[in-house]
Formats: sequence, C-alpha cells, structure tokens
Amino acid sequence: MKNELFDFYDKTNLKSYNLDEKMRYQLNMLDTLDVFTRKHSENVASLTCRICEYLHCTKGFTEYCTICAYLHDIGKLYIPPQILQKPGRLTDEEFEIMKTHTTIGYDICMKDLKLRPYAAGPLYHHEALNGTGYPQGLTKKDIPYEAQIITVADEYDAIVSKRQYKTHIGISDTLKLIIENAQPGKGLDKSSALSEISSIAKLGKVNPIIVKCLFKVVLDDIYYEITCTQSYLDDIQDDLNRFKQIEKYEIKMNEAKTEKKKNYYMEGIKILLKKKKLLRIIKDFMPNILKHIPKEKQLLIIFGMKQKSSKN
Repeated sequence: MKNELFDFYDKTNLKSYNLDEKMRYQLNMLDTLDVFTRKHSENVASLTCRICEYLHCTKGFTEYCTICAYLHDIGKLYIPPQILQKPGRLTDEEFEIMKTHTTIGYDICMKDLKLRPYAAGPLYHHEALNGTGYPQGLTKKDIPYEAQIITVADEYDAIVSKRQYKTHIGISDTLKLIIENAQPGKGLDKSSALSEISSIAKLGKVNPIIVKCLFKVVLDDIYYEITCTQSYLDDIQDDLNRFKQIEKYEIKMNEAKTEKKKNYYMEGIKILLKKKKLLRIIKDFMPNILKHIPKEKQLLIIFGMKQKSSKN
C-alpha cells in the first residue's frame, strides 16, 4: 500500500468530528451510555489510525479503518446497563448477552446507509485468526484486514485501561498477553477435529505483524512520556537553581550595609521572580523578601498563580 501520512488530529479528519450530522449523532450516542465505552472507542480509533500508519496503509484506508474502529462498540448501546457496567465478573449467561453487541452493532450500521460501509468494525472485531473468536468463529482468511487491525487495538486498550469493573494493568503485562495471543495454538479447543486443528494450528488469535506495529505505537508513547518527564525534571532543576540564587541574594541583601547594595540584590531577586513565579515558595521560606515587594504586586502574582493552578 502507498505510504500516505494520515493525521488523526487533523481538523479535516475524524478527531474533529468532521462527519455528517447523522453519523455525528450516532457517535455521540455513546456519550449518553457510559464514559468508559466512549473513551475506549476514541482510544481504539486513535490506536487503529497509528497502527495503520506503521502498516503503510493509504490515507483512505486509514480513515476508513479509523471510523470502523470508532464504531466498533456501538452495539453496546443496547446491552443492558446492569451487564455493561457490572463491577464484577460476568456470568456465562451475561457474557452471551454481552457478545451480541457485535451483531447488534452490525445491524445498526446496515440499517443506516451512511454507516453501512463501516459495519465490519462492529461485526468482526472479536473474531480470532484461529477460529476461537465470536460471533461466527471465523478464521484468518475470512476476517477482513481492517477488523484484524481493530482487534489488536481493541484488545490492548481493553486490557491496559482502567474500567469500572477492573483495575489498571501495566503496559508491559498487557503486551505480554497480546504476544501470547499471537502465538500458534493459543485458545484452541483440544477436542476439535484433527483436520481442523492442522489447518489453523499455525495461527494465533491476532496478527503478529499488526502486533509488531502496536509495539511501535506504544514505544512512541513511552518515548513521548519520557521526554515530557525529562522536560518537567529539567524545569524543576531550573526552579531549584533559581531558588538557591534567590536565597544567596537574600543573605547578601540582609548583610548589605548600604541601601544601594540592598536595592541591587532586591532587583536581582525581582528579575528571578519574573522568570518563574516562586512567590509561594518565598512566602513560606523567605518572608523578609516580601517586605520589599508592593502588596498590590504580591496580590497580582498570587492571583496569577492560583489561576494557573486551577486550570491545571
């Protein structure tokens, strides 16, 4: 496939909801259901888009897959809330009801001409390459490629994200589980006919090529988080260095014999304060400095800091 960059966050693409009113209504219906399903749908769509980029899919196919992914759980609109939001493990009967969200989602899409092209997302995203999935128990040759991509993205986010019915699982443990699901023979029913086993034994549940691309996406995220953390630590170090300099200036200011010298160090402190608003720290540890700052300016600085903290 031709390598075309698809920006998931571009205003002309899905993230900005540049969709017709009917489709936007269908997607926004997830908001009225529960926040976990909506957030999960957004996460899976984003992961699917980024996996497609590493698979060198065309822009058109990437956009198509992304919308399929966004709609993959739309069938959960009609799953009873007491099952969908159950805090504990589902019973066998409840799980059978939960599984119907695939066919329900397919029906929703097929009944709407504008959603019909994306029906593969809801219907096939729980199928497994080795035939152990649902609702039809299809094998690799019968599972659309877009569904194979969505399955990997869906499985990753479903495991790693904290839900109302489970706690958070670490990224490394999640990737291990997905690797296991890509291994041959995973999940096969040993009572199956030997002829069936021989034809699918070389397949795992998910496509290993797609899993490799998922790893690249996850590594990108980890690298980004490390970069942000390092930048944050650099800022903290900068603040500490500035704090030490202010402390030195305060000591010299207090030891100064002339007003000229006192004002000199006070101006240095003010310059450092302009670079970073450390008034809150100074208020706690260096109250003498506040005497040299007009009260109206103190209030302005404090108010500005409160506004910033409230936004964060």
